[in-house]
This record gives sequence, structure tokens and C-alpha cells, in this order.
Amino acid sequence: MFTGLVEKTGSISALQNTEKGAKLIIEIPFSDELSIGDSVAVNGCCLTVSAIGKGEISFDLLTQTLKVTALNDLKPGMVVNLERALIAGQRIGGHLVTGHIDNVSEVISYEPIAEDYKLEILLPSDTANLVIEKGSISVDGISLTTAEINDKTESFTCFITPHTHKSTNLIDIKKGARVNLEFDLIAKHIERLINYQNR
Repeated sequence: MFTGLVEKTGSISALQNTEKGAKLIIEIPFSDELSIGDSVAVNGCCLTVSAIGKGEISFDLLTQTLKVTALNDLKPGMVVNLERALIAGQRIGGHLVTGHIDNVSEVISYEPIAEDYKLEILLPSDTANLVIEKGSISVDGISLTTAEINDKTESFTCFITPHTHKSTNLIDIKKGARVNLEFDLIAKHIERLINYQNR
């Protein structure tokens, strides 16, 4: 379990194809604090540490993980968001994030608005019911508040503070970039309950 508050960013060293999927190697600032088997959210995806090198951490990615996330887009030098698993008793400054990606979507625009930034992301109609204005959503592992939902353009908008812009991979984000989305856990439970009762 995570909070969506990005601890640090890391740099991709390599994404190597394997028989079962791929091996992802990342330069991580807190690599000396990790152990094999630890969980780390990488752009919002919960991954398990499989090997530890000097300043670099390896993760094994299954073919299924590559299919349902945007991790397959990673290339050497790219910046990723990192968060270690939540410790019981910590303050939850963001919202509860599982690290299991629900959808891969696309950045429509990212532009400065006064001192902040406006981020607009495609929201396919089949998932629009899981997002509400002023609700929580995880975008590449960043806990954000939805400011606007536009059903006509099938998109939602979040406003980004200068701190979040500088401290996450949003500093390099471009129009058309694919991002990992995780919807609010409570919304998904409610949808399941309603659908089950109405079947």
C-alpha cells in the first residue's frame, strides 16, 4: 500500500527483454535502504526488488505487467516517480494507493497557469464513472485531486503545484505521453457492489 506522495525520482538505466517479460534497472537515490523483496511504486506500479547493485535496483516485470501499464515506454535516462510502501502508523498525506494500475491513458496537455501547472488527461467513457470532481486519482503514482471533468472531450484536469512539478516526472512530461492511472479504491468497491446487485 502507498500514499501517492512521491519520495524521490530515479533514472532508468535499462529495460531489458527476458523470456518472461523484462528486467527494469533504475538508479535509485535510496538504493542502500532497500532489500530484496521490498515493494517500490515505480510510476505508480507496485514492483518487487529482485536485485541490488551499486546505486541501481533491478525489478522483474511480467509480460502481463508490460501489457497493462506504461512501463514498456521507459527508456534509459527517463525519470520515474518512486515511493516505498507505507509504514503502519505514518501520516497519509495523499490517499490510499495500491500500486495496481487500472488504466493507461494519455496526456492531452500540460501547461503553466500563473505559478501552477494545468494537466489534462484523456478519460475514456468506460472509466469516467470512477472519477469525481475534488476526488483523488493516482497519475504515474502521484496522488492528485481532480479539479475538472469534461465528459464531452472525455478528459479530466488537475492543477499541479510548483513543488509537485519539480519533484516528480511531470517536469519532463509531454503531450501524448502515456501515464498510469489508478482510480480511487472506494469508488471501485462501490461500482462493484452496484454492478453485482444489478446483475
